Amino acid sequence: MAYGYTTAAAITPSDATNFTLGACDAIYVGGAGAVVAIVGGSAVTFAAVPVGTTLRVSATRVNATSTTATNLVALYGNG
Repeated sequence: MAYGYTTAAAITPSDATNFTLGACDAIYVGGAGAVVAIVGGSAVTFAAVPVGTTLRVSATRVNATSTTATNLVALYGNG
């Protein structure tokens, strides 16, 4: 049995453009800060996310407005 995510894509936060590959299974946060993700059609703020955190959330986009975290990666697959 395989473990881990099968696909990863760098995230460019945007208030209008959804992820090209569709809803992700998780978001890796490489630089600490807030992440404003669109989950179930609504903006959800994850405040003060530490470096190296993987947010296990199905999101269609990360908004540029109010997102201060950096080096974000969308993860796809089983996880």
